[in-house]
Amino acid sequence: MSQSSTLDIGWDVDTDSMAIASVAAEPGAEVTSLGTSGTRQGDIAQRVRQRHAKATHVVFVYDAGPCGSWLSRYLTHKGHHCWVVAPSLIPQTAGDRVQTDRRDAIQLARLMRSGELTPVDVPAVADDAIRDRSRAREDAIADRKAAQFRLNALFLRHDLRSTGRATWGPAPLRWLAAVVCATPAHHIVFQAYGRAVHEHTARLQRLVQALPAQVTAWRRHPVVEALEALRGVPCTVAVTLVTALGDLTRFATPRPLLTYLGLIPAAYSRGERRRQGASTQAGNTHARRALVEGAWAYRDPATGSRPRPRRREPPPQPIQALSGKAPVRRCQGYRRLIARGQHANPVVVAMARELAGFLGAMAQPVPVKPSSRQTIAMSPTLQTACHV
Repeated sequence: MSQSSTLDIGWDVDTDSMAIASVAAEPGAEVTSLGTSGTRQGDIAQRVRQRHAKATHVVFVYDAGPCGSWLSRYLTHKGHHCWVVAPSLIPQTAGDRVQTDRRDAIQLARLMRSGELTPVDVPAVADDAIRDRSRAREDAIADRKAAQFRLNALFLRHDLRSTGRATWGPAPLRWLAAVVCATPAHHIVFQAYGRAVHEHTARLQRLVQALPAQVTAWRRHPVVEALEALRGVPCTVAVTLVTALGDLTRFATPRPLLTYLGLIPAAYSRGERRRQGASTQAGNTHARRALVEGAWAYRDPATGSRPRPRRREPPPQPIQALSGKAPVRRCQGYRRLIARGQHANPVVVAMARELAGFLGAMAQPVPVKPSSRQTIAMSPTLQTACHV
C-alpha cells in the first residue's frame, strides 16, 4: 500500500475489546480484518500509529452504542478524523442473520468507503452531562411509577382501600402511615414498598431542584430560556428537548425535525394507491415523549397564569411574538379536530407536530456559545474514564 493512500478503519467497540478492519479508498480494494484490540489508551494509540504508518489520511468509524462517545472525543482531541454512525441507519443485507464483531467491523469499513454511512452529532462533555441529568430524572419517574404500581397491587390483593380520592397526595400518605396489615409478613412487605415510593420521590425532587442551577451555566441556556416561553414547556421539558435534539439550527425546515422526532405519518403505497397511517415513532423517544406531554397543555385556552409570563420576559420580542401565537393557534386546532370526532390522543400528537415547528423557529435567532469540546473532552476526569 502506498504512503499517499487513504484508509477507512471500521471499529466494532465493546466493553473490553474492539474488532478492527481497514480498507483502502481505491476502488476494488479488499477489506482486511486486523483482529481485535483492547480499549485502553495505549492499545488505541498503538493501533492508530500502525495505520498512520501505512497511509497519510485515516478515517475511523464506529457505531454508537452503550459505550458512549469517549472514543470519538479521544481521537478528535488527538487530531484524527472519527465518525460515529447510528446503528439504525446502517444498511443491512436482507437475510443476513450472522452478526459477529469481526463482520460488523468489516461492514463498517466497506460502507464507509462507499459513502453509505451518515454521521451523528457527538455532544460535548458538558452537553452530555446535562443530558444524563435529564435522563436520570426520567429514570427516577419511571422507578417511582413502578414502585407505586407494586404498592397498589398489594392493596388490591388484600382489599385495602383509601377513603380519599386523591392519588399520592397528603391525605393518602397519612392513610398509608396508619395501615396495619393482617400478618407481620404482609406488613414488612407493605413497609418495603412504601419506603421505595418515598425514596424514589425524594430522589426525583433532588434531581429536579438541582437542574435549574446547572442549566443556568450551560452554553445552551439561552435556547432553553427561549423554549420556556412556550406554553406547556417548563424548564424540565425544555432541557429534555434541547439535550435530545442538540443544535436545532441544523434543521433548516420543520420537515427534517419532524422526521427526527418520528412525528410524521407513515405512508403505505402499492401501485397508484397511497395510504397514510399513524406516526412513525422512529425518532428520539425522549424528545417525542416530552413534546407530546407539553402538547396536552393546549387542550384549553390560555388563562394568563403568572409563571409563564415570567418565563417569557428574558427572550427578545420576536420569540415572545411566536410564543404568544402558539397557544391561540394550537387551542383552535385542537377544538376543531375534536369537533370533527377525532380521538384526543392523535389530536394531541398533531398539536405536538406543530409545536415542534414553533420550537425550530424560536431556536433559530438565539445565539449559542461555541462548544469547547476538545478542552473539556480531555480533562483529567475524562482521561480516567477512558480507561473504564
